[in-house]
Amino acid sequence: MPEGNGAQRQPARQEEQQGSSMFSKILQAVAMWALMQLVMKQFMGGGQKTATVQDATGQAVQVSTSVPSYDQRPQRLDDGAVYNRVPQIIAPIWPENSQVDIMVTISPSFVPTPLKQTSADKVVFEEKKFTIGNWTDARTEERTIDIPTEVQKNGTLWGHFYVGLSGALLDPTLPNYDPASAYHFVWPLTHYIPRKKEFKTRSLLAGKEDAVEEVEEVQEEQPSGPIITNYYHPNISLSFIPNTGSMPFAQTHPAVRQFLRLEATGARDGTGQNTWYYPILFVNTFWQLKSQMTIINETIKTMPMRIDLNNLAEWKFKTMASIDLSAKEAARAAAFGNPLTTGSDGSEIEMIKEIFLDSNPILLGITIFASIAHMILETLAFGSDIAHYRKKKDNVGISVRSILANVFMQLIIFLYLVDQSQNTSWMILGSQGVGILVELWKITTVVNVRIRSAPGSIIPYRISFEDKHKLSETEEKTKEYDEIAFKYMYIAGVPLLFAYAIYSLIYDTHKSWYSFVIATLVGSVYAYGFLMMVPSLYINYRLKSVAHMPGKAMMYKFLNTFIDDLFAFTIKMPFLHRLATFRDDIIFFIYLYQRWAYKVDYTRVNEFGQGGEDDAVEEKKAEGQKAVLPAASEEQIVGTTSEKASGVEAGKVKKRK
Repeated sequence: MPEGNGAQRQPARQEEQQGSSMFSKILQAVAMWALMQLVMKQFMGGGQKTATVQDATGQAVQVSTSVPSYDQRPQRLDDGAVYNRVPQIIAPIWPENSQVDIMVTISPSFVPTPLKQTSADKVVFEEKKFTIGNWTDARTEERTIDIPTEVQKNGTLWGHFYVGLSGALLDPTLPNYDPASAYHFVWPLTHYIPRKKEFKTRSLLAGKEDAVEEVEEVQEEQPSGPIITNYYHPNISLSFIPNTGSMPFAQTHPAVRQFLRLEATGARDGTGQNTWYYPILFVNTFWQLKSQMTIINETIKTMPMRIDLNNLAEWKFKTMASIDLSAKEAARAAAFGNPLTTGSDGSEIEMIKEIFLDSNPILLGITIFASIAHMILETLAFGSDIAHYRKKKDNVGISVRSILANVFMQLIIFLYLVDQSQNTSWMILGSQGVGILVELWKITTVVNVRIRSAPGSIIPYRISFEDKHKLSETEEKTKEYDEIAFKYMYIAGVPLLFAYAIYSLIYDTHKSWYSFVIATLVGSVYAYGFLMMVPSLYINYRLKSVAHMPGKAMMYKFLNTFIDDLFAFTIKMPFLHRLATFRDDIIFFIYLYQRWAYKVDYTRVNEFGQGGEDDAVEEKKAEGQKAVLPAASEEQIVGTTSEKASGVEAGKVKKRK
């Protein structure tokens, strides 16, 4: 027994030794790497780092990337150095964790007014000894401001920002003002936001005289360019960005560069290529939503103002500044009718911001997860649907009319997107077009599409849908049930379509008769699109089977409907649109009931000759059985095949003698 225990402990000791030796090797490797880094930094990296840049004359020069502190700047340039008006490397002018004083005044003029002449009601923010880099230091001021007359008449409300080291003079108009310890800049506090191009609509049933008057009014009111409106938001967020360090000025993102304030006197280091910049004060308009803004006009006399001052991480600053600038450029391009390079007019970003502000954090997290799941399920459904139709060898259970109707509906939606929105994203139009092509391909897998002559008709040719082969009895039943289902759908849907068309013609306005037809059809598609699944459910009911249905694709699509239900509670939308998101749920529950009522035995070939994904496995097994049992009689093999096709359990099948 002791010997046995010793023999059992020996492998355990060997494993412990191997584990400790592996751990020691890792420690040695880390130590060697740290030592090599130290040696290279000490002997090879001690010199001054340089970079090759172009000076003002276009010649290549070597520039030091290590900019000295502002207090140690040279009085003149080095011998042979050339002064560059556009600096290459910029470094912070003040030490980190500096305490600063800040004052903000408002004025309708871009030119600063001496602080002694500025009335107290124009000073909207003033704080002392704010520490840059202290994440707990936050200041807030609220007040009511008077809107100047110039701003009421479409003028700009300018904010003058005075920042300096604690105790320094902030007024740049004073003779003893020192630009080394203070700086001033101007930023607009109102926003000129262009409206998107909108086409005038009219009532199609209006008389000729009324129509002429409406056209004349449109021609008089239509401006030559986009409509620019002056907006004001009451909340202003100011954020200092600490620990930014040195950066290449020319390669800085434009969204960041607009907030960089370079040293006012134009000083350079010894190379003449580098300079310094004041602490970045980010005027944060990222969370200023258009829906919360007020249009400034002559009726607006006073407005509230709230200013928050804090510190913000550099990565947050760069992210918000770049997204905000991109959204504003997209909105400007949409207003002028230019192509949208980003595929969005900025309204999508606005909607996402509203979701972040208005939604519960837990619900928002679930929505983000659901969005990712939605994209994955949409891709899986697309692939599974194509795979199902590629493998299908007959027309059993397929509603050809539903596929044709789906093509028609998607085409109507595509035409509506082109007609109603001049700034529709090309990505949306492209995805809609791909969906139409997939549905057209499905038709070719079910029937043959032919162009036949039509003698005696106005149109000499017609499109004919012909069966690929002689239909079986079950396929004939499928075709018959499809016709019955669509007959009842026509009886229910056509009156509703005409009723909606009459209502839209009387009470709604449209650009033209073409626009009216497209809008009416797309409204019907939007309201009754779920009816396209009704023929398939009816065919399932009459055949008492769901084996012919693309099960995986259906489950993926129906799971997406529940994700759409979740979006209905988080995204702002009209009540009728929110109600419409629950329409597919009815079809889903009926389909689930049919799957429960009409069981599918996946261990056998179904009644329509389909074996699903197990066909190849069964064929390989059959080939293996033939190879192992070469002496088996043909009658035994026939008996086995009959057993599979009939779905009878193997234990109950008797071999033929």
